[in-house]
Amino acid sequence: MLVPLVLLCVSLAGVALALLSGQSGLLLLALSCALASVLLVVQAFVRRGRLKKQPRWVIVDGSNVMHWKDGVVAISSVREVVDALKARGFTPGVVFDANAGYKIADRYLHHDAMARQLGLPEDQVMVVPKGTQADQVVLAAARDHKARVVSNDRFRDWAEAHPEVAAPGHLVRGGFAEGKLWLELD
Repeated sequence: MLVPLVLLCVSLAGVALALLSGQSGLLLLALSCALASVLLVVQAFVRRGRLKKQPRWVIVDGSNVMHWKDGVVAISSVREVVDALKARGFTPGVVFDANAGYKIADRYLHHDAMARQLGLPEDQVMVVPKGTQADQVVLAAARDHKARVVSNDRFRDWAEAHPEVAAPGHLVRGGFAEGKLWLELD
């Protein structure tokens, strides 16, 4: 980061010197170097993440969404929702009940296995521990990430602790009609 900034400063000094001395050849060279230096500075900022857009998180209630296709449990339903959210510029986080693996594979599946099936990084998928209600984790994650929640659950049991569930647009309903996904995102 320091080198591009030094190059930019030297290039700008060259531009100033060329303007003061009236040397058009030096001015052309100095301006070219200044432009290249600006590009290097921007590239350095992007690499360091300073100009990177903040993720627009959406928390997906995976155990709820698994049932969206005609009530049949399928991880593919969650995958379609995740893909649709990503296509719309969202960063999905998915939370599953501990028994989700048993419903789709007749065995326990940890977050890494679920993440692979969803095409997501492991840190964006959580399978809650046995005995933990996923609802509270979904709502806490949404609050922590200032995110909306994709679920057809109304979370009425959690409305007192999480009044945001009553806010318009906080809960994103969805489903499949004639095999096509719909989401009430807008």
